[in-house]
Amino acid sequence: MRDVDADLVEALRRAEPDGPERLLERYGDRIYRLALCITGVEEDAAEAVEDTLRTTVRMIHTLIGEPAFGSWISRTAAKAAYQRLRMRRPHANEVTLDAVVPALGDDGRHFEWMKDWSNRIDERAQQGALHGILREAIDALPPDYRTALVLHDVDDASKPDIAEILGVDVPGVKSRVHRARLFVRMRLSEYFEAAAAA
Repeated sequence: MRDVDADLVEALRRAEPDGPERLLERYGDRIYRLALCITGVEEDAAEAVEDTLRTTVRMIHTLIGEPAFGSWISRTAAKAAYQRLRMRRPHANEVTLDAVVPALGDDGRHFEWMKDWSNRIDERAQQGALHGILREAIDALPPDYRTALVLHDVDDASKPDIAEILGVDVPGVKSRVHRARLFVRMRLSEYFEAAAAA
């Protein structure tokens, strides 16, 4: 089977003048969406796209034996977005690590029992508010937790790839994804409990 990006990779390796433009045309939107999910800020996402394009053009010669150019550029984009996120000053609404990692109770559970609100997710009236609550919860996570969650649950990146991007080991990725999910779940539970009480 022929690699659909073989022509683009060769154009970039030969430093053809239209190579960067073709790269942007083919992958610009995908890179931007991923960067926006990670950073949560349009300006940072746009700068991450520029960083990704520059890095790709500069480092294309290192692409040897990779399974797919698309995966390689996604990892490059995720690294650029993560760096942008880390450079940004913490937001006032960013939670502390203690809030992300709820204390274990006597029974070894991370949090108290919650009502099952999963059947309410599909209610049409909840969709807009739910999207906003999810975005706020993800934005409130510390950068490495947010990046791990987005890459794992949204971009379907592998744990070793996420580990490389974050500079941690695979168990560290698993821990960050798990704790980030717990935090998002707590925020969703708070929202649905408040909605039920209103």
